[in-house]
Amino acid sequence: MSSARKIAIVSACLLGEICRYDGKTKRENAVIDALGDYEIVPFCPEAPLFGTPRERINVVEKDGEIRIVTDETLVDVTSRLENETNAFAKLHPRVDKIVLKSKSPSCGYGTTPMLNDKKEVVRFGNGIGARILSERFADVEIEDESSF
Repeated sequence: MSSARKIAIVSACLLGEICRYDGKTKRENAVIDALGDYEIVPFCPEAPLFGTPRERINVVEKDGEIRIVTDETLVDVTSRLENETNAFAKLHPRVDKIVLKSKSPSCGYGTTPMLNDKKEVVRFGNGIGARILSERFADVEIEDESSF
């Protein structure tokens, strides 16, 4: 039997990192405590690209296509976030569990508001990072902080 520890990718803000758009954290001790037997790999595709604090981003559905757009300046940052998340996943090919921040435009798993061009919520779905991680690690359990 292998002695390698199990690996969990966890949204960095849930670990207490100051990486959110508003310069705050969403530390969840229950998540940290529950993953005591895991090697934890922090995940935040936004902070390395845009810094902290930064302009809020939204998931916008336009003409059937999902795009990530900055809230005030309306810059499409979809490709940059896809590239960042894919590079992250490539660095961490072995994962046993994923815990993501609910409602996040990057990390929300089924809980992210999808907006129309009038910034109205039309449905809920996956953030861009959650979508990519769920595709890359299709056999890995994904949860958010509400499961703890």
